Amino acid sequence: MQLNDFLAQFPEDRMSAFEQFLQLMTQNLPQGFDIRLRQGGFDVVVPHGLYPAGYHCKPSDPLPWITVASQKNGIHLYHMGLYANPSLLEWWVQEFPKHAPKKLDMGKSCVRFKKTSDIPFSLIGELLQKMTVKDWISLYESTLKR
Repeated sequence: MQLNDFLAQFPEDRMSAFEQFLQLMTQNLPQGFDIRLRQGGFDVVVPHGLYPAGYHCKPSDPLPWITVASQKNGIHLYHMGLYANPSLLEWWVQEFPKHAPKKLDMGKSCVRFKKTSDIPFSLIGELLQKMTVKDWISLYESTLKR
């Protein structure tokens, strides 16, 4: 999918946020992760070249790490590292109020933003830098084996 086609699928008020997310990813994503544009959002994955086993639920898919999706009620950030790493989650929960105008609206790995103006892009940039591909693979494998 071409970038212009990707951005054109979103309402105008979300187009800018997705553009900012992609710029943020380009500037802060640790080496080795790939961005995959898709209908309704994009995924950040560990490609098969670095992790041939792929995702245990569907080995033909690369190992997922982050998804940013346009949902009915807003933009959602799914970060598997927050789900799997309690210390990273603790850091996120403590830092979020310092960077965001609204209360944290979060499930296990899903952070929901109802308004694009509420997205703390600088904090998300910091979050991206807190886990390398090697860290994620190691955490994924240790969590999977439990």
